Amino acid sequence: MDSFDYRDGVLHCEDVALATIAAAVGTPVYVYSTATLRRHARVFREGLAGLAKVHLAYAIKANPNLAVLRVLADKGYGADVVSGGEMARALAAGIPAADIVFSGVGKTRAELAKGLDEGIGQFNLELEEEGVVLAGLAAARGMRAPATLRVNPDVDAGTHAKISTGKADNKFGVPIDQAPAMFARLAALDGIDLKGVAIHIGSQLSDLGRLEVAYARVGRLVAALRAAGHRITRVDLGGGLGVPYKADDVLPSPADYGTMVARATAGWDVELMFEPGRVIAGNAGVLLTEVIWVKPGVTDPYVIVDAAMNDLMRPALYDAWHDFAAVAPTGDRMRANIAGPVCESGDTFAMGRDIDAVASGDLAVFRTAGAYGATMASTYNSRGLVPEVLVDGDRFAVVADRIQPETILAAERVPEWLEK
Repeated sequence: MDSFDYRDGVLHCEDVALATIAAAVGTPVYVYSTATLRRHARVFREGLAGLAKVHLAYAIKANPNLAVLRVLADKGYGADVVSGGEMARALAAGIPAADIVFSGVGKTRAELAKGLDEGIGQFNLELEEEGVVLAGLAAARGMRAPATLRVNPDVDAGTHAKISTGKADNKFGVPIDQAPAMFARLAALDGIDLKGVAIHIGSQLSDLGRLEVAYARVGRLVAALRAAGHRITRVDLGGGLGVPYKADDVLPSPADYGTMVARATAGWDVELMFEPGRVIAGNAGVLLTEVIWVKPGVTDPYVIVDAAMNDLMRPALYDAWHDFAAVAPTGDRMRANIAGPVCESGDTFAMGRDIDAVASGDLAVFRTAGAYGATMASTYNSRGLVPEVLVDGDRFAVVADRIQPETILAAERVPEWLEK
């Protein structure tokens, strides 16, 4: 459910007509709904209400906009970060350091040190050497770093190969069969407080059965670690719950997920950590665009819009579906290809799709663009970076400026030996 609906034939975000935003800010532009963010944050928490001890850390990579983070911080969410930059954003948004989880396979020594100095609440270790380095950095500061060991359960998430993270040949985590011995070696280090284990098998998950298999393997690991004398107080179950990108998609709800988690983790007696991202932000945003041309094609016409693959990468990267809808539909339909202006054949959002009939100058949206949209944007073809707008009721604000090509150009330099 989201807060984008038609009123008097015009698509609104909450109480603001999208045409009003286009007139004020220009296109393309990302538009986010505060009401939807708040609702999804509440529904996810309510879905886990049957669990005794829960920590929620929003996965910043899904949408790191500072205003979005502030909305979620106000709803009591911590942050799951995968870089020093994301850690800085979480802190700037008012998220307490103790509520930050630092994940990621490539944390640098400088980032580990910064996390210690800020006092973050948990490091998810991806390899033994990382734990040894972290322990040394902490010991030098007279600290014990709070950490978990991320394990790879060798479970296929059943999602797109590029967003699957829990199979044996993925780069994330340590093989679960090697975890007991590695856990023992790391737990013996003076500078580390190894509290438990972590897992995350992928993104846009639609099959809770696969997650339950992975959790069962983690449960057996927890039992084995305790039998070996280790004190296990936390298990990080990651995130990845999917969202509907098509109107007829049926995915597990947070309540369905919570019921499965309660069943799978019965008797664990730990604090359960969760890292929702897409499920919070995905349907809270759209990419608002303008039709430049409707170009005749051999089979179907091409609707050329001013948004491009550098603004919304998911279709080019994953063949991902985003519903396309006119802001002021006439009721007529057309079959068309939807493409952007970038000089790549991959700059195509849809082929042969039945859509609202549109013409040059019309406004339209790509729906479910609140996650992995603006955050993955680039300046390819020397295009500017798309702005972001947050709506709250009948008011809106630009929460990330459009960065114009000339601003990007001004940051570059020609060395003196090339000057004429």
